[in-house]
Amino acid sequence: QVQLVESGGGLVQAGGSLRLSCAASGRTFTTYAVGWFRQAPGKEREFVSAISSGGTIKYYADSVKGRFTISRDNAKNTVYLQMNSLKPEDTAVYYCAARPYALASSTPNDYATWGQGTQVTVSS
Repeated sequence: QVQLVESGGGLVQAGGSLRLSCAASGRTFTTYAVGWFRQAPGKEREFVSAISSGGTIKYYADSVKGRFTISRDNAKNTVYLQMNSLKPEDTAVYYCAARPYALASSTPNDYATWGQGTQVTVSS
């Protein structure tokens, strides 16, 4: 079992950038696929991006494709989400989640382990 802690959120102007980190505890992190999800007030949690356990297969929501980049450093037990060209509609609490499989998923229910979330606010 792993535990996840997100960091890197904050307030940024539209067009700016942030890098979120998802740090994991546990020696088996390299066997976990990881996803990023976000939830805005009054909205359902939605998929943002995901990466396979080995880091070779990546998925992106259409709304962030070309602006966000997911990566992982298994030596540091950390997954990153680089967010560029941020828009006000990207404002949300961002969560990372892990599942003990090689392949990632865009479905929240496929993930058993979640972090506490980090707030991202993009001002116009």
